[in-house]
Amino acid sequence: MDHGIVWTKGAVGSPAAGPEDVLRLVRGAVRGEPGGRVETLVAECRMCGAGEDEFEVAKGECFCVGCCIPLGVTDGDVCRSSRRWRLEPSEVPLPPASPGPGFEPADLPRCPAGHDVFQVGVALSFTAEGEVRGISVGLRCPVDGAVCLYIDDARVVSYAA
Repeated sequence: MDHGIVWTKGAVGSPAAGPEDVLRLVRGAVRGEPGGRVETLVAECRMCGAGEDEFEVAKGECFCVGCCIPLGVTDGDVCRSSRRWRLEPSEVPLPPASPGPGFEPADLPRCPAGHDVFQVGVALSFTAEGEVRGISVGLRCPVDGAVCLYIDDARVVSYAA
């Protein structure tokens, strides 16, 4: 099964509705477990210091438009209180992670209108013991409001760094 990004048609509500739209999308995608909890957030770059909230997306990762530092979706940096991790697909395959340097055009998602910079919503599901169990990532085009689910409840597998 190939990974396919399915976008909403145009704006959800209105283009000015804001990144809350993508939070609703990822909140619905994460499957919490008994005794656990789900946390959602709109991603902002911690390195830029200016609250940069727009990202280019490639190879399963989100890169800040301001400083090009990855958000840490694929390795666990997105959740500072967690151990390092790698992702395994749940019911839906992960986005492609092409080998080699540089970005391949097929690795770069675009909204239906052709835009390639996004606001990112992240949902993390935690076990009853407080360990991250799964992650969903949604993308929202800040220009036209279109949203899609980029990573659908991927399993998080901890590893020692």
